Amino acid sequence: MFTKRNGPVYEQANPDKRKKGPVVAKIAGIIVVMLAALYLLAGSIYSLKENEYAVVTTFGVPKIIEESGIHLKFPYVQRVTRVPKTINGFPIGYDANTDVSVDGESFMITRDYNFVNVDFYVEYRVTDPVKYLYSSENPVAILKNLTQSYIRDTIGLYDVDSVITTGKSEIQASIKEKIVTRLDQEDIGIQLVNITIQDAEPPTQEVINAFKNVENAKQGKETSINKANQKRNEDIPAARAAADETVKTSQAQAEERVNEAKGQVARLNELYAEYQKYPLITKQRMFYETMEEILPDMKVIIERSDGSTQTMLPLESFTGSDAGISETSKEE
Repeated sequence: MFTKRNGPVYEQANPDKRKKGPVVAKIAGIIVVMLAALYLLAGSIYSLKENEYAVVTTFGVPKIIEESGIHLKFPYVQRVTRVPKTINGFPIGYDANTDVSVDGESFMITRDYNFVNVDFYVEYRVTDPVKYLYSSENPVAILKNLTQSYIRDTIGLYDVDSVITTGKSEIQASIKEKIVTRLDQEDIGIQLVNITIQDAEPPTQEVINAFKNVENAKQGKETSINKANQKRNEDIPAARAAADETVKTSQAQAEERVNEAKGQVARLNELYAEYQKYPLITKQRMFYETMEEILPDMKVIIERSDGSTQTMLPLESFTGSDAGISETSKEE
C-alpha cells in the first residue's frame, strides 16, 4: 500500500478482490443459463393420461395426440390442450350438488294442459377434439340448450299420465333421436350417449297423491289380470282333464251298453229260432222264466187228470233245467 509523500495518494488494489468479481459473474451466468434450460425443458415435456386427448397446436395448426404417456413439444411454439375421452354428463331440472330443483328447467306443460316437473340427466362424450375446441365457443352449452328445447317440445306431445307413468321410455327415445340428428348437423365434435328421466311428478302434493293413487290402481289392475290369467292357466288344464275323463267314461259306458244290447239281441235271436221250431214250448219257457224273475218264491201247483196235485220248486223243472220235483202233495 502506498503512503502519502508530499503529493497525491496512490493506493494499490487487492489482487484477490480483483479476481473474485469475474468468477461471481461467471457463476451467476451459468446459473441463469441452467435455470433457462430447465424452464425450457419443463415447457417441452407433457404427459397424457389414458382418458385424455391432447390437441397440439403449432402456428395455429392443430394435431390430435391420443397415445398416453410422456410427449415432447416446442415451448412457446406449440400449445397443448387436454380434452377428456370419458363420458361426462350434466343435469337438467335440478342442481347435481345440492339436489335442489331448478324450476326454470324442470317446470313444463303437457298436451292436456297439465303442469309437471321433469328432471333429466344427459350423458355425452367428445368424438372430435379439434371440432370440440374450435368449431364452437362452448359445445356443452350448445348441447344443453338443444336438449332443453327438445325436451319441452317432446313433453308437450304427451299427456301428463304418460309423462309420469307409462310413457317415460318412449319420451326418452324420442328426445335422444332428435338431439342425435341435430348434433350430426351441427358437427361440433360432441356426441349424445344417453338421456334419462330422473324424476317426473306434478307440481303440487295433492296432485302427486292423486297420481300415486292412479298408479296404485293400475298396478292393482295388472295384479288382478295376472292372477286371473294364472287361475285360467290352472283351471283350463284341469277342466280339459275332467272333460277327457268324462268322455272316456261315457265311451266305456256306451261300449258296455252296446255290447249288452248286442248280447240281448243275440239271445233273442236264439229264442226266436227256438220259437220257430217249437212255438208252444218256447212260449211256456219264456213265461216261466219271466215269472221266476218277477216272483222268485212262487210255487207252481199242477193238477193232474186223476185229481192229484204236484208242486214244482223251483221253476227250472218246467224250463228244461236239471232241477226236479221238490215236493209232491197229497190229494185233497
